[in-house]
Amino acid sequence: HDFNNMLSVILGNAEMALEYANKDSSMQRELEEIKAAALRSADLTRQLLAFARKQTIAPKVVNLNLTIEGMLKMLRRLIGEDIQLAWLPETGLASIFIDPSQIDQILANLCVNARDAIRGVGKIIIETATVSINVDYCNDNPGFVPGKYTMLALSDSGSGIPKKHLNHIFEPFFTTKKQGEGTGLGLAMIYGIVKQNNGFIKVYSEPAQGTTFRIYLPQYIGKAEEVARTQDLIIPQGQGELVLLVEDETVLMEMNSRMLERLGYRVLATGSAHQAILLAEEHKEQLQILLTDIIMPEMNGHDLAKTICRTNPTLKCLFMSGYTANVIAQQGFLPEGTHFLQKPFMKKDLAIKLHQILGE
Repeated sequence: HDFNNMLSVILGNAEMALEYANKDSSMQRELEEIKAAALRSADLTRQLLAFARKQTIAPKVVNLNLTIEGMLKMLRRLIGEDIQLAWLPETGLASIFIDPSQIDQILANLCVNARDAIRGVGKIIIETATVSINVDYCNDNPGFVPGKYTMLALSDSGSGIPKKHLNHIFEPFFTTKKQGEGTGLGLAMIYGIVKQNNGFIKVYSEPAQGTTFRIYLPQYIGKAEEVARTQDLIIPQGQGELVLLVEDETVLMEMNSRMLERLGYRVLATGSAHQAILLAEEHKEQLQILLTDIIMPEMNGHDLAKTICRTNPTLKCLFMSGYTANVIAQQGFLPEGTHFLQKPFMKKDLAIKLHQILGE
């Protein structure tokens, strides 16, 4: 939590300083390096949390095909021009219940590994399908559970994985790449995400023939509200809406206040839940959004929101946290449909989230 808070400060201030840096100046290049290092550190933290199955997530009902289609442009840029990317979706695919960003993480990591395994020209195939797993299959594959699953498969024409390594590829920090080329956390993170979502993963590989990863995620039972992914969004600006910001870490509160103001919002900021309740009552007629940390000393953010909304039922709420999911489950929680931002976040992430909430 403390590490994510400090990354938030580094990333947010680097972003805002970049707005004033002259283009092509050494100052801009140095700030870009700071920003890039903070983002890499945040990714590393998320990978470790994902492997520990303690990543803070906000799952939604997702159409896997729509989610993947929203990523194809980015994935093609990621693998380069020499590698062909084939997309073979099954129509009528059942929805799944998962944080859409986790699908992004799975595909990005698998595509990078596939790209690195292909020498020169090659092919990557992404497929989806509906699969029923029966008892006989589970008997031959310990750890699997019978039921209906939505399957995501990624195959490559690369060098394959040696048989002696297959039993170790999901271990943290295990890598066959040269020093400095990989952390050994990509597949460990994927394994953690799949298990966190009650799924299974199967790997097939032959040296010089390529590799196929098949990921099975439980089908969602219920009315599906599909989540479409939007790439390359323009950063939306506020129109002077009043935001109540509650953040007990002073340096973060000050930075997020500046970020909100630069996005065009008016801000009331406090580090105290008690003070937040007083401010919400005082500005009840103008207040439109509550932006609060979830875990705080006096009162958790969810209880704070419930208290304020008793007298202001139309208030929009956005929660943020750097804590892990198991801590949130114990002291505060994220019901389905809750708006949530994982720390550290970029100004664009905050802007898009606020715009979405205000548009509801």
